[in-house]
Amino acid sequence: MADGKFLHGAAIQAAVVTISDRCAAGTLRDTAGPAVASILILELGAQIAATRVLPDEAEVIAAELTDLCDGTIDLVITVGGTGIAPRDVTPEATRAVLDREVPGLAEAMRAASARITPNALLSRAVTGIRAQSLIVNLPGSLKAATENLRAILPTLPHAVTMLRGDIAHAGQDAERATRGGTGNASPAC
Repeated sequence: MADGKFLHGAAIQAAVVTISDRCAAGTLRDTAGPAVASILILELGAQIAATRVLPDEAEVIAAELTDLCDGTIDLVITVGGTGIAPRDVTPEATRAVLDREVPGLAEAMRAASARITPNALLSRAVTGIRAQSLIVNLPGSLKAATENLRAILPTLPHAVTMLRGDIAHAGQDAERATRGGTGNASPAC
């Protein structure tokens, strides 16, 4: 879906926020954030509206998430700060700004990653909604960030469609109709 179109509407407007003291200080080059942005562009046709590199400071992270979500961003992906190290505060900063959690996405990421490494069970990543934006926490390593994103990638277009207010389930209703439904029934409630 690299043509920039997203289902029946505009491309997903995404932001990628890398959270790392060392990357923010310039002592380490961010590789995971750009890789995540590339996947969003190439595999979802998303437009990257913003990229940021922030230190592991809960107040700074929460303020940036708030600013991004209260604008026109559909999807905010954070990269880093989801583990159990003392400075890993991304889940707390994210929870502080969420209206609702979407735990199934985080559960799916942990489950998929746990098939690769038992260390995945140490992830405290959360996912949820602020206003009409979906926030997804990914781990900070290049390998883990891309693996976790790919575990939920097929779900993201539908989530954004729902958050944009299109709750008709048009794609699912059309699929049901081609599998033997009458096609003229009203959408299910």
